[in-house]
Amino acid sequence: MSKPFLVVFLFLITLGFSQEVAVGKYSGGGDWYANPTSLPNLVKFCNQNINTTLNTKIATVEVGSAEIFNYPFVHMTGHGNVVFSANDVINLQKYLSSGGFLHIDDNYGMDEFIRKEIKKIFPDNPLTEIPSNHILFQEPYNFPGGLPKIHEHDNKKPQAFGIFIDGRIVLLYTYECDLGDGWEDAEVHNDPANVREKALKMGANIIHYAFTY
Repeated sequence: MSKPFLVVFLFLITLGFSQEVAVGKYSGGGDWYANPTSLPNLVKFCNQNINTTLNTKIATVEVGSAEIFNYPFVHMTGHGNVVFSANDVINLQKYLSSGGFLHIDDNYGMDEFIRKEIKKIFPDNPLTEIPSNHILFQEPYNFPGGLPKIHEHDNKKPQAFGIFIDGRIVLLYTYECDLGDGWEDAEVHNDPANVREKALKMGANIIHYAFTY
């Protein structure tokens, strides 16, 4: 069995049994470690409300590491620069083409950098805006207007973009929304309860999509 095939094979086994999520660590100087309470709160919400059995221990995984294949769902965030090395690009190509799911949430300030890096991964498969009638916004919670607005920055509408492979979103980029801030502990941003609820429900939809489709 060749090494690339073995990696994919092991990943598919993991995908069938693992219920783990991870924070993606990247280079470039951006604060990949932002929003430390976000994923723990989202996992707790999902386990309590949509019958998931996600591991409550959140891992950190480098995007260029073979360890990424242990995590069917990886979340990236930050405010600044992002750089994917040639190894990172190849690793992410394999991960996403083999069934992995990467959610990138612009925490404000990441956009000008991350779009160029995403293009490196799939240069012939551009980011496409996901329409509001996509299943991502319908299950298990209904968002008829598409991605909700959690934090205001530049008075722009929130947008969800995706890289699709065979009709499936494998990379989700959420922009001008700040979902991760809405997932954080209430006292971090002092968001109203209804805003945090919207953020967590949308996050639950993303988790549901990643593990169901």
